[in-house]
Amino acid sequence: MPSTSIDNAFTGRTLGAAGDPTYAGALSFLRRRFSKDVSGADAVVWGIPFDAAVSNRPGARFGPQAMRRASAIFDNDPQYPFARDLFEALAVVDYGDCLLDYGNPQETPDRIEREAATLIADGAFLLSLGGDHFVTWPLLKAHAARHGPLALVQFDAHQDTWFDDGRRLDHGSFVARAARKGVIDTSRSIQIGIRTHAPEDFGIRIVHGHEVEEIRAGEIADAILARVGAAKAYVTFDIDCLDPAFAPGTGTPVAGGPSSAKILSVLRGLGGLDIVGADVVEVAPAYDHADITAIAGATVAMYQLGLLAERRARR
Repeated sequence: MPSTSIDNAFTGRTLGAAGDPTYAGALSFLRRRFSKDVSGADAVVWGIPFDAAVSNRPGARFGPQAMRRASAIFDNDPQYPFARDLFEALAVVDYGDCLLDYGNPQETPDRIEREAATLIADGAFLLSLGGDHFVTWPLLKAHAARHGPLALVQFDAHQDTWFDDGRRLDHGSFVARAARKGVIDTSRSIQIGIRTHAPEDFGIRIVHGHEVEEIRAGEIADAILARVGAAKAYVTFDIDCLDPAFAPGTGTPVAGGPSSAKILSVLRGLGGLDIVGADVVEVAPAYDHADITAIAGATVAMYQLGLLAERRARR
């Protein structure tokens, strides 16, 4: 049925489905209303277009745009597999992007942390769209300042525990920094899909790529639930966790990863976690084909909102 409205991102209400044609209209994330007023919002979607910390191919600064565009396909119908209009009772706004000065990258961490802290100050769930994986470091700091040390649930092909001197802007060392600074509780943290080697693991539980291939999605979800327990968790999803067949548009692709179907099944099983924040990073659309990677990233982000909607409904 044709929609009676269009451009819900600017003209619609905070609650309820949008109904824009999937091929037209203003492209916010899942057609949520663009707003700089987050008062009363249950969740805030925020883009962080930064990729100056990559070690291989740049381009993730275009990730937020790509995931917003891809998310239009989820509009209108109840979102699968949650079988509900996620926004019937979940107030979500798209806050737009973080304004960063590309000429002064050293200012980036503090800028992200300060703005993130403001966005979560009233209790809203912050869903961030990267950007390279360095942006997770200031996001973790902002969330830990509010909630205390966090259980990190990291979907990734890389451990990101490489050398860190406290000053480098490096997407491959943010976990080492978070572990050393006590921002994450390593005894409650877990990494899924790892298929590269790094110097240290800091005691974080690792489910390697070959293990992901050999065991069922439900077993992986159970391992995450057992590791995290009742701790407050932050979920970071590097799109290169997926095999390049399912996510070619990323900066550091690694063969031998899981399918999007399997990892989405894992995410679906995480309803028991107390997730206080999440991000999806490293979508680099210049290397994508037919929006394969952008669709995968947008789907992961939509699942985070779906899990949040279910948690709120249980209260």
